Amino acid sequence: MSYDRALTIFSPDGHLFQVEYAQEAVRKGTCAVGICGTDSVILGVEKKAALKLQDSRTMRKIHRLDDNIFIASAGLVADARVLVDMARVECQNHRLTVEDAPSVEFITHYIAAVQQRYTQSGGRRPFGISTLIVGFDPDNSPKLFQTDPSGIYYEWKANSIGRNSQTVREFLEKHYTEDIAEADAIKLAVKSLLEVVQTGAKNIEILVITKDGHRTPDIGEIESVIKVIEAEKAEEAEKKASKRSSS
Repeated sequence: MSYDRALTIFSPDGHLFQVEYAQEAVRKGTCAVGICGTDSVILGVEKKAALKLQDSRTMRKIHRLDDNIFIASAGLVADARVLVDMARVECQNHRLTVEDAPSVEFITHYIAAVQQRYTQSGGRRPFGISTLIVGFDPDNSPKLFQTDPSGIYYEWKANSIGRNSQTVREFLEKHYTEDIAEADAIKLAVKSLLEVVQTGAKNIEILVITKDGHRTPDIGEIESVIKVIEAEKAEEAEKKASKRSSS
């Protein structure tokens, strides 16, 4: 029996193959990174190169859900658009019902619940995306969450999704610190994306969210960060070479 033909049938070893195939679509998507700092949250994404006649503004990887909540995705872009529209409506429903802004965990729980529903009944397929949801709660605390096609979600201090996410996550584990400031968090996001992006600043997009609002550093600012990173790498290589020569 082909257990990957139907979404609702488990294989004898407990797998739902359609969900696992959706996770494979995520692993083939472009990379996204989230870093939670002391007073800011950073989202960094790998952008695909726009064609010569294409309007780059229509190639969005980061979407705004509410005043201070943003989402980035890896996987099937069309699936992300549908999920973003549903999440935006839920944010407005929350404001109308409770008369207060939704928390980051509230909208993360909603998105994860929608993804889970699409794994439990026939006639549909799972969403082929993972998401990083970032923002500030009403108490001004920065938050970073991740959801998967299976409908599970976790809170993180720093994480990555998409292609080579394991390599980027290991890099973040080595270099992340609890008290990381905004400038250092931006540098860490760029540095981690350079592990998978070979074309430099033109294919990197950064979003900085603080309790006072958000901003998107332009390509010039990202290039200056890359120059600092390259200078640090050259200095480190020089130190290693001098140690070898002295020994």
